[in-house]
Amino acid sequence: MSDTYPHEAFLRKRSKPPRHRAGPPRHVARMPSKEADRTIRRRTRRVRGSRFFEWTMIIVLALALSSFVRAFLMQAFWIPSSSMEETLQIGDNVVVSRLTPRFFDIERGDVVVFRDAEGWLPPPEEKRGVSKVVDRALTFTGLRPASGEQHLVKRVIGVGGDTVSCCDPEGKIQVNGVPISEPYLAPGADNTRIPFEVTVPEGHLWVMGDNRNRSADSRVHLEDAPSAFINQDDVVGRVFWITWPVNHWGNPTSNDPFDAVK
Repeated sequence: MSDTYPHEAFLRKRSKPPRHRAGPPRHVARMPSKEADRTIRRRTRRVRGSRFFEWTMIIVLALALSSFVRAFLMQAFWIPSSSMEETLQIGDNVVVSRLTPRFFDIERGDVVVFRDAEGWLPPPEEKRGVSKVVDRALTFTGLRPASGEQHLVKRVIGVGGDTVSCCDPEGKIQVNGVPISEPYLAPGADNTRIPFEVTVPEGHLWVMGDNRNRSADSRVHLEDAPSAFINQDDVVGRVFWITWPVNHWGNPTSNDPFDAVK
């Protein structure tokens, strides 16, 4: 009679190494068949295609959103001249709210960008070829600031119905008989260089640059009336922030000097 207990014999029997089935060992990598290889390639192409489609949709939606913002909410411009110094410097980037004048009234003291519908500026140099297409595309989508070639930026001094004159004994602009103290004027700005008195037609604006000595604004075009007055429909929007450079950050609008005007 064996001295081994039944459960010990069972353990020894189970501890025997398992028999291997015919074929290569499981740990040996098998070469994929042609069909499996084609399947892998198809799956890889589908993944790449879906990712390409995903990125394409992201870019399209981003451009559509940017174009919507530029067309209805805000638009960026850069300043090409010194007519608004010291408020706006050459090369400054500004953001314009297109909600004014669509939903909000233009007020005295607002800094506005408007289309050159009256022909104040010389014709711009015509761009050609790829650079023209790229420039228009980037500007249209809002990916780059628009230049001042077909637009101007000035400060609103009088709105429809106002009588604007220059000057009182202290050399100040008067609006409806009220002298205006203008803290935004460039150092040395002299209003008295071009005396005038006008009544602004309804739906129009009288605009002037803060650098009065170097601004070809409404005063300069009085001889070509009514081109001295800007149609409100030509206003792109109100400048509400200087975005670049960082040390110029701020809102150029200054309505307070006109508070006493009725």
